[in-house]
Amino acid sequence: VLFSDIVGFTTIAESMEPAKLVHLLNDYLTSMTNVIFEHKGLLDKYEGDAIMAVFGAPVELPEAPELACMAALDMQKQLTVLRDYWKKTGRPPIEMRIGINSGDMIVGNMGSERRFDYTAVGDAVNLASRLEGANTLWSSKIIIGEQTFDKVQKQFITRPLDLLRVKGKTKPIRVYELIAAGDAQLPDEVKEMILSYKRGFKEYLLRNWEEGIRHFQTAQKLVNTDGPTRLYLDRCQEFKETPPPKDWDGVYSMKVK
Repeated sequence: VLFSDIVGFTTIAESMEPAKLVHLLNDYLTSMTNVIFEHKGLLDKYEGDAIMAVFGAPVELPEAPELACMAALDMQKQLTVLRDYWKKTGRPPIEMRIGINSGDMIVGNMGSERRFDYTAVGDAVNLASRLEGANTLWSSKIIIGEQTFDKVQKQFITRPLDLLRVKGKTKPIRVYELIAAGDAQLPDEVKEMILSYKRGFKEYLLRNWEEGIRHFQTAQKLVNTDGPTRLYLDRCQEFKETPPPKDWDGVYSMKVK
C-alpha cells in the first residue's frame, strides 16, 4: 500500500483562490493517478490532497512491492515536471511525501449497508500512513517499511533511516529511504554521500559517536542539503555530550502521527 501527501497543503490552500486551488489539485491528482495506473496500482481513495493506492489487489501480483516503489519514484519525477510548468504559470511549488509498506491486509468491500468502498485495512496499512508522515523527521521524500525493503532491496538504491517506533505501536521496525531504481545513474558525489552516510549510521548504532560524526561530516561536505545526514550528525554530537543509557537499543519513538 502507498500513501502520498502534499507538504504544507493547508498553507498553500490559504494563499490561493478556491478556483485556482481546485485547478492545481486536479492537475496534481490526475498526474499522480496516471502514474499509479501505469504501474498496475489500484487507486483506493483521495482524501483532500492525499492519495491511497493498493498494489497486488484485486488481482495478486508477486511483484507488487516493486511496482509500488517504481510508482513512488515516477510520481516524484512527474511532480518535478509539474513544478517546472507551474513555475511558468505563477503557481506555488509543491513537495510530496510518500510512505510504502507491505504485509497482511484485508482487502475488499467495506462500509455500511447503504454505501461501501473497495479498500484495504489492517496494521500494515496504518503503518504505511505513518511512514508517509515520518518523512518530516529526515526531510526525506519516500520511506519504505522493512517488509517492502526485504522484497525490493536488490532492485533499488536505498539507505537505512532508523529503527523506528511509530506512535501507537510498541514494536519498532526498520525503515529505509527509497532513493532510485537500481540502474539509475546517480552523480558521483551522491553515491559517495550515500556510502559515507551508511558508514556513519553503522557507527551510530555501535555508539561510536566520534567515528559517526566523521563519516556524517564527510557526507555533508558531499551533499550539504541532505536531511538524514544533518539529523544524524546532530544526534551523534548530542550523544557525545550526553550519552544514552546503557540499555539504549537505537530505537527512535515518534511522538506524533
